[in-house]
Amino acid sequence: MSGQTVIGVDVGGTFTDLFVLDEATSSARIVKVPSTRGEEARGFMNGIARVGAGAEAIATIVHGTTVGTNALLERKVAKTGILTTRGFRDVLEMRRRDRPQTWGLRGSFTPVVPRELRLEVDERVLADGTVHTPVDLAQVRAQAQALRDAGCEAICVFFIHAYANPVNEQAAVEAVRALWPNPFVTSASEVLPEIREFERCSTATLNAALQPVVGSYLSRLEGDLRTQGFAGELLIVQSNGGVMSRQTACDVPVRTALSGPAAGVIACAAIARAAGFPDVITGDMGGTSFDVSLVAKGEAALAAQTAIEYGLVVRSPMIQIETIGAGGGSIASVDASGMLQVGPESAGSNPGPACYGRGNTRPTVTDANVVLGRIAADRPLGGGLLQALDAQAAERAIDLHVAQPLKLTVRAAAEAILTVANAKMAGAIRVVSIERGHDPRQFAYMPFGGGGALHVCAMMREVGVTTGLIPRYPGVTSALGCVMADMRHDAVQTLNQGLAELDLAGLQQRLKQLAARCQARLDSAGVRFEAIQEVINLDMLYAGQTHTLSVKLEASQLTREGIQQAFEQTYQQAFGRVLTGLVIRVLNLRYARIGVRPKLDLKVLAPQGIGSDKVLGLQKVYHQGVWWDAKRLARLDLPVGACVQGPAILEQPDTTVWLEPGFEARVDDFGNLCVKQLELPT
Repeated sequence: MSGQTVIGVDVGGTFTDLFVLDEATSSARIVKVPSTRGEEARGFMNGIARVGAGAEAIATIVHGTTVGTNALLERKVAKTGILTTRGFRDVLEMRRRDRPQTWGLRGSFTPVVPRELRLEVDERVLADGTVHTPVDLAQVRAQAQALRDAGCEAICVFFIHAYANPVNEQAAVEAVRALWPNPFVTSASEVLPEIREFERCSTATLNAALQPVVGSYLSRLEGDLRTQGFAGELLIVQSNGGVMSRQTACDVPVRTALSGPAAGVIACAAIARAAGFPDVITGDMGGTSFDVSLVAKGEAALAAQTAIEYGLVVRSPMIQIETIGAGGGSIASVDASGMLQVGPESAGSNPGPACYGRGNTRPTVTDANVVLGRIAADRPLGGGLLQALDAQAAERAIDLHVAQPLKLTVRAAAEAILTVANAKMAGAIRVVSIERGHDPRQFAYMPFGGGGALHVCAMMREVGVTTGLIPRYPGVTSALGCVMADMRHDAVQTLNQGLAELDLAGLQQRLKQLAARCQARLDSAGVRFEAIQEVINLDMLYAGQTHTLSVKLEASQLTREGIQQAFEQTYQQAFGRVLTGLVIRVLNLRYARIGVRPKLDLKVLAPQGIGSDKVLGLQKVYHQGVWWDAKRLARLDLPVGACVQGPAILEQPDTTVWLEPGFEARVDDFGNLCVKQLELPT
């Protein structure tokens, strides 16, 4: 181990995964330890201790964290207050007047901040930036003190139209910071200087509510690392697939939401490009969820906003990920109508599936795989969590809760559980592909996570994908993505002008300001970059429309003619025509500055030496109503070029690959398994 060691750490619900890269020797290995839910820092440090050398030998740690996401999902956030313009205290609660259930009158929504903690002050800025009413700072101080007296730990200052002119909001923020007892003061115009009041209010409020949670976690984590002798850089993965400094993550923790799955998509995109598959659909199957994303032409798709849960809207660039409750721990049950359901409820890591032997008696997807022989019960579960699985407990759970109610055998019931789970996962793949205009048959399918490789053949059959690409270490792909991610900072500024009247000189000035702000963030991280890249987008639409198109531009295209041509080309691709004669509007300027970190040579993942494709033994596997003798092989021992035909079980510490009859897998130059369906005889 040397001072050039880089470690990617992904903390999941069941396992904490580490990818350890020694840049001096170009060697890599993985570490997997059980997560400690509620004390994520302890699981993190347990993993660092397992690396095998002192923390002083580590140059960089890149961390994908679910602390912020879990805090939002479980509503375990800090008590937060909002200071807003008089008459606008209910923006957070009114939302977009949508409903949890589109059809019907059921459903309710509880805002993160209750009404009694949303206080008003006198001030008003108009939509064109004109200050109609200066802010009353005496009121600001009094209301902030009232929120402090009410026990609020964090505060969000959100004034109407501050995106157009933040002068009132900035003055109020300075007044609040002078009396607030901690640094957890969020300015909505700093977090999101963009038109649309609900989205800005929601994003800024969630940021404020997360600051004490994520800030204390990261500060404690860095303190523990420094105590152990770590003197390098601690970087945090963002939801846009880039990384940021620890301090930036403490300032804008809302950008860490969904960062773990985002890191996995970044790794998959890079691996697939290297393997010759620029178009790939990724499927991350963990213990609780199945996260799907699409990579076209080597680039992951970014969404301008997402909803962590109904009503919890975050407007910040995020890799587009579709999530469903279909993980290894998803619970199978028969509902009152006699229909078999899988998920969204999960057994999680504690107590976990019935086969864990920790008291859960309800069957899960993992239990079904164990009962069918696709996971060998005598194999230790990764990271020392369990030395063996209880196959009898899994059988009892399936028999009681599925087989008996449906009058099936245990094996048939287990297959039914997997059939339902596979159908749900295939549906998520169709959402990110067919429903967005992509033919999945033109894409490779890349499963990762602890359970993804068990279902690769089923997904290929269900969706019609012709190639499956299983990375070398599927169970730690998100940790690998942490090591590979570049540093990226995004910024946005509302323009809200017609293209014909667009102030081009003002646009260039705004662009320089955003570039300087993002560069300052890059500089503050203290990281060496090989290059600096920039991405420029304009949110555009025709006058009278509500939804915008993101139009990517080069700096040389920022002329009236260049912008119009780019917009019409993008509109044509999206809708098949342009609307000649209508006024074109430019709503927002979006800018991203990317610090390109040294690239990982993916051949470090390839099998080293001659290797072996020796069969370790045979295992009985139940598949489509028939028992098969499946070969058991050590996947990581297979040499480049090795070809394995199903039925086969390929075992490795972080996952199990189930290769169905009629499929074959070949090891490519990067250690990936390239899965194809064999031509069936006619």
